[in-house]
Amino acid sequence: MARRKRRKFTAEFKADIVERCRRGDRTIGQVAKDFDLTETAVREWVKQAEVDAGERPGLTSAERDELAELRRENRRLRDDIEVLKR
Repeated sequence: MARRKRRKFTAEFKADIVERCRRGDRTIGQVAKDFDLTETAVREWVKQAEVDAGERPGLTSAERDELAELRRENRRLRDDIEVLKR
């Protein structure tokens, strides 16, 4: 089976899918199938929504964004130091 091209979804779309899953009238698998999404992706969206709402331990979306930004900045600063050492 050929791999599907990676798709990007808006935060609003993900929130809508999570809300449909939380209603409880359909399973995550059914919601994923209805919208031609992978069940794994939808499960991750639901899990992250629970973390963001404080219902589950883990890094919130804001914390993940901040961590990624700090890692980029750290990498850039290390590269700058290497240039200055030469």
